[in-house]
Amino acid sequence: MDSAPRDTPDDDPNPLHRLPLDALRRRTSMKWRTYPEDVLPLWVAEMDVPLAAPVARAITDAVALGDTGYPAGNAYAGAFADFARTRWGWEGLTVERTAIVPDVMLGIVEMLKLVTGPGAPVVVNCPVYPPFYQFVTHMDRRVVEAPLGADLRIDFAALEEAFRHATAGGGQAAYLLCSPHNPTGTVHSAEELTAIAALADRYGIRVVADEIHAPVVAHDAAFVPYLSVPGAENGLALMSASKAWNLAGLKAAVAVAGPAAADDLARLPEEVSHGPSHVGIIAHTAALRDGRAWLDAVRAGIDDNRRLLADLLADRLPQVRYRPAAGTYLAWLDCRPLGLGDDPAAAFLARGRVALSPGPSFGTGGAGHVRLNLATSPGLLTEAVRRMAAAVD
Repeated sequence: MDSAPRDTPDDDPNPLHRLPLDALRRRTSMKWRTYPEDVLPLWVAEMDVPLAAPVARAITDAVALGDTGYPAGNAYAGAFADFARTRWGWEGLTVERTAIVPDVMLGIVEMLKLVTGPGAPVVVNCPVYPPFYQFVTHMDRRVVEAPLGADLRIDFAALEEAFRHATAGGGQAAYLLCSPHNPTGTVHSAEELTAIAALADRYGIRVVADEIHAPVVAHDAAFVPYLSVPGAENGLALMSASKAWNLAGLKAAVAVAGPAAADDLARLPEEVSHGPSHVGIIAHTAALRDGRAWLDAVRAGIDDNRRLLADLLADRLPQVRYRPAAGTYLAWLDCRPLGLGDDPAAAFLARGRVALSPGPSFGTGGAGHVRLNLATSPGLLTEAVRRMAAAVD
């Protein structure tokens, strides 16, 4: 029997408390339609929240005007620059060194095309977001893995070895940095990012940073934009409001070039700017400008859920290793002590009717792990862990 979250009053400050299970099941997006109705979906990165009111107003106003044409202007980049300045203290982002792209992953593809050629190596820190592998190989580049350390942070010895391997044959290589890191939730420090920039410079490797989860960090953590650190001037970065405000279905993202990469970004084909949704840009701009209080309420709810998950696992599945992370709304669970094989998600789905992201799809280091989406109600999170525990009893 499903344990639905309580239907809380309209003045509840936590958006994760607002939607009961029956309302969520009426959604037609990937999270809620991939599996049968008896499955609790805590896998793909969609949040169980209503839209932020400023975003909903911006969308409905656009629809009322019939403002559903082609995108134009730099309002999105301007809103992002203001957000980055006030939230992260980043004064160096100028609208002139930005471009709109359809979404972060397609933007990454375009950035990699600007700085590498066919067959070029692209270094990634595994375990990492599965589309890094899919998109890189589909665009005729090859992945070189630099595994994270046991502490789930960047292992600089492994990264240097990967850089050495990637550049051994000559030619241009790139490093696709995930910041904050998905699936571990690691928030890279300014010192780590500065060391990355120095190492990349030493080996002549171009850095492309995926910063899509940047707005979603714990209240006691600090996100540092890669392009804001010394030595990162020839880097490129991608950001979108889609993860933080649950706007994945409204496609839009911003590409940003460091000062020394401005000429590279200027070579971006003009037709790439036709890909983003105009309504998506309107929604993302409203989120960054007017949805900050809503975002902070979500962040507080995710902070609570990190603590709740740690308590639930300690009580019901103490063998599972979990380190509450500072970033993203994702939890990386080491289930190897449970003896469920390389893909514990399969067992949790078959026996417990809980859908989680399978660890092996995240590359080397993912076997025996699962990724769990924390952006849900405490009631659903509690029920999911109860089912997971029942699956291994």
